[in-house]
Amino acid sequence: MKELESRLNNHLLNLISRYPVLEKCKKDIIEAYFIMEECYCNDGKILIAGNGGSAADSEHIAGELMKRFNKPRPVSSQFRETLLAIDPERGGSLANNLERSLMAIPLVAHEALTTAYINDVDGLGVFAQQLFGFGRKGDVFLGISTSGNSKNIMYATVVARALGIKVIGLTGEKGGNLATVADVAIKVPERETYMIQELHLPVYHCLCLMLEDRFF
Repeated sequence: MKELESRLNNHLLNLISRYPVLEKCKKDIIEAYFIMEECYCNDGKILIAGNGGSAADSEHIAGELMKRFNKPRPVSSQFRETLLAIDPERGGSLANNLERSLMAIPLVAHEALTTAYINDVDGLGVFAQQLFGFGRKGDVFLGISTSGNSKNIMYATVVARALGIKVIGLTGEKGGNLATVADVAIKVPERETYMIQELHLPVYHCLCLMLEDRFF
């Protein structure tokens, strides 16, 4: 397994110092990080989905990746000059306020599309349809399921693998079906749904911190 740079490893050490039960997830967190890093190095994107509280986590993760999380992400000097050349007034404001992104799409956020598909076609394929539309080879699908058995997540993994999209699972201790098909599954050591969700948040915060430190 590849080794993390020291500054990235520090985020992981800090996570485990605060949540010692996550020590057993260390290897999988590292593997998930490298999958995400490779995706972004190749100008890919992360597509995220879950149900209920995990749907909220999907949007939370996208929010941390699409703008600053813990450090500034100013636009490049070249892009700043382009903005100013197009419109000195508005461009100046944008140059000062825009933040660079790591592209992430929460598949839970498109109400018109998802409700139309559920109503017209099929409820279980709602994330699969979006993956088919948004996904490209080299992207990553992050499926969040406390049980690991969410049917709509599992349908999406089939499309992901058919498109050459790697799958990361974020689950509870048992892992479920998701863990059997994912390229890597982070199985936090809890079995009650709310306890699993309480550990999912620090895990994905750590991943977001590592990615931000790597690219910005």
